[in-house]
Amino acid sequence: MFIGVALFGLGTIAFGLSRSIPLSVLALMLVGGADMVSVVIRSSLLQLATPPEMRGRVSAVNSLFLGASNELGEFESGLTAQWWGAVRAVVIGGIASLTVTGLWSIFFPSLRRADTLTPESLMAADSQRSREEESIEQPIG
Repeated sequence: MFIGVALFGLGTIAFGLSRSIPLSVLALMLVGGADMVSVVIRSSLLQLATPPEMRGRVSAVNSLFLGASNELGEFESGLTAQWWGAVRAVVIGGIASLTVTGLWSIFFPSLRRADTLTPESLMAADSQRSREEESIEQPIG
């Protein structure tokens, strides 16, 4: 998932800096493909990590936040383009995407460790995180 979002950020930066239509089209294809992959992975993780009795409610809340975040993102993009110009806003947006991806991979290592889209993989990554936290909390000697 993090690789998909990082590719999204890199494609966004490439698009922002491009002065060539073919390169811009390729960058936008990368952005769209990476976004589609990360959306599928995120929605699969959401479904797999949610207990069956809560899936409908969690999906509803997720849908609400996704809709709101798209609207807020469009507003933010328009403002930053107005303030900084379109190219600078696009490049800074790509850099911000890469920054958040890097930070989230540090703050949420269990997501980084989930290597397959199965409940077992998510639970294994989560239990490894729990073991690491326990070893940190135990005093030495």
